Amino acid sequence: MATEDETRSEAVRRREQRGWVWYDWANSVFPTSVTTVFGALYLTAVAAEAARRDTALNGPDPCPADAAGNRDKLHHCAIGVFGLHFPAGSLWGYLLSAATVIQVLVLPIMAAVADRTRAKRRMLAGFAFGGAAATALMAFVAGTDWQLGVVLFVLGNIGYGTSVVIYYSFLPEIATADERDGVSTRGWAFGYLGGGLALAMQLAVYVFHDSLGLSTANSAQIAFATSGLWWGLFTLVPLRALRGRSAPPSRRGGSPVLTAGFRELGGTLRAAKAFPLTLAFLGTYLVYTDGISTVTNVSAQYGSEQLRFSDTVLITTILVVQFVAFAGGMLHGVLARRLGAKKTIMLSLAVWVLVVTSAYFVQPGALVQYLLLAAGIGLVLGGTNALSRSLFSQMIPAGREAQYFSVYEVGERATSWLGPLLFAATAQATGSYRYAIISLVVFFVAGLVLMSLVPVRRAIRAVGNKEPNVL
Repeated sequence: MATEDETRSEAVRRREQRGWVWYDWANSVFPTSVTTVFGALYLTAVAAEAARRDTALNGPDPCPADAAGNRDKLHHCAIGVFGLHFPAGSLWGYLLSAATVIQVLVLPIMAAVADRTRAKRRMLAGFAFGGAAATALMAFVAGTDWQLGVVLFVLGNIGYGTSVVIYYSFLPEIATADERDGVSTRGWAFGYLGGGLALAMQLAVYVFHDSLGLSTANSAQIAFATSGLWWGLFTLVPLRALRGRSAPPSRRGGSPVLTAGFRELGGTLRAAKAFPLTLAFLGTYLVYTDGISTVTNVSAQYGSEQLRFSDTVLITTILVVQFVAFAGGMLHGVLARRLGAKKTIMLSLAVWVLVVTSAYFVQPGALVQYLLLAAGIGLVLGGTNALSRSLFSQMIPAGREAQYFSVYEVGERATSWLGPLLFAATAQATGSYRYAIISLVVFFVAGLVLMSLVPVRRAIRAVGNKEPNVL
């Protein structure tokens, strides 16, 4: 029979877990609405307008929009920054690459500072609210101010990436070994539901902007403003739930926090060599998560170029994936309680193999087939990543959670070019996106084989953590 203190402790832990999952709900608007949909469309259009007006680079209006407002030619006009010139249509790709490099540099240091000071809740608040503010301010990007949009997006991306790393690091603190799979999958599922609801409302404004007396630019600006507000307001929920996790400014005295953070990170990277099984799991994760991110990133291109679907269908498909991913995340949590995280991830990777293989056979214009494919992706999308997050949390030493999760996130970003490169190279070599999409099966087959070889119980014991009953 549980004592009064144990009952009280469990009640506090449950309250923290319920609040913690709300940050998945809060931050999901940034990768979904800002990065996937409106950021690419709007900043490219603003850059194209700047290119049209920049006669110094492009001559006297060499590629104006036609009578129908078609701006395709504008995307080939040059824009310039720091003496470098490139087509306006290339801005978004370069921006995503630059933002990723900046995150790779920033995340480990900020994570080391978070672990050193133990002021993780305060840092979560700072980066979340900072990222939300930068996102909301993107609503003021107009005319030809693409440079302002670039700066604000990079700041929002730093806020998003850093806050997510710190958020992940709370998981070992608020959940026991046997609770983490369920908490993580609920959070991931909740994130897809929140991101889907926010995107649905924003797309309604975008689709019916004429009826509302708005321009397409206005509807994108509203999407940025509402995304920032959504992110900031819902962040208050986890911050309130985790208020008992506040800590003194520093446990370790001596040198300035940032300088010490660099040393702390160096010590973590050196110490990680002592946990080769943890690194083996991380390497396995990086293989299959590259496949997952590539499939999600190229699915719209596959639907447009190979299957000839309209933008309306592609947008609808994004929403289908979001809402099915909610159900898929919850289902993975149920399976993990019965089978354990490792077996459920392996089952999920087997489903990924089937889904990607089936994509090869979808016929052009076959809407039902394409939506079923999207539903299949959604079914395994959130759950695979959620269980990977919780399983990794079991394999990292106490006191360095944020640093290890920063390596987890940085590793994911640093290897995320492999899948797109394989996809693009295969498409170029064969002249077919069908062969390109099916080439991605290699990531899931390799991930499945490697996962079967990782002794996760030994990995958990090696770092001194308690093993869950079901694994």
